[in-house]
Amino acid sequence: MWSSAWLSGSAAADDVLDALKHWAEFHEVVAADEQLAATLEIPVKGTAGGSPAAMLAALRRSGAVSAELVMPVPGDVRGLGGASDFAAHALRAGEAVVLNGLGAVPEKLGKKVDTGIIRWTVYEVERDVPTPNVPIGEAEHELTGAMRVAAGMLVELGVAKKRAGVRDELQARIADRTKAPWPDGMPQRALRVLQRAAEVASILELAMEDEPGGALSASAAHKRAEALRPLFHAVRLARCAAVADAVRALDVSDAH
Repeated sequence: MWSSAWLSGSAAADDVLDALKHWAEFHEVVAADEQLAATLEIPVKGTAGGSPAAMLAALRRSGAVSAELVMPVPGDVRGLGGASDFAAHALRAGEAVVLNGLGAVPEKLGKKVDTGIIRWTVYEVERDVPTPNVPIGEAEHELTGAMRVAAGMLVELGVAKKRAGVRDELQARIADRTKAPWPDGMPQRALRVLQRAAEVASILELAMEDEPGGALSASAAHKRAEALRPLFHAVRLARCAAVADAVRALDVSDAH
């Protein structure tokens, strides 16, 4: 949304760069191949990454006008534009941003230690039409139901009984997830859906974790994952619908 706000003229480049720090202190950008690196004037993959400011300049030169969030999972790869290196990388990461003919995949550096760095790898993307998202009203309705079910799952799984201080832990996770800054002109419904999706995601992540010192059997872990899968799906749909709704609103507000 921040990139769309900047591309439409409703946010300054410094606002975008400051907002990125909510997700990681440092961000770096690389191109997937040498040709694209030369075109965008950013470093190629395998070398030291460039700055997000360089990426913003590259987006302006590329003629991008808005951005689209895609959150692919096995069995649902909408928005990836067919088999490609970009599609494979985005599927592994579980998320990507598509900006007209470009696709950017974020990835935290450091598997065991949080380095505080997110690397964005940029690809050329061929797609005929934007990904159709469910209407935000439908997504919000599904998310409301998912929140009730997720809360019930915590009780059913006995998470509160097995983990001392689980309520405080959940509130801390929700507070951290819902403090992200958003562009001026952000539609309230989209903001509400994003915040609710963050709440449900926090509950689901907690439900997926084993209690300290304990471990589920393989069959029990599989049963739990299958039970929670539709709820994760509702969160994905809601986030994509809310971002798409916000991008449209930001574009329209700038046009007027």
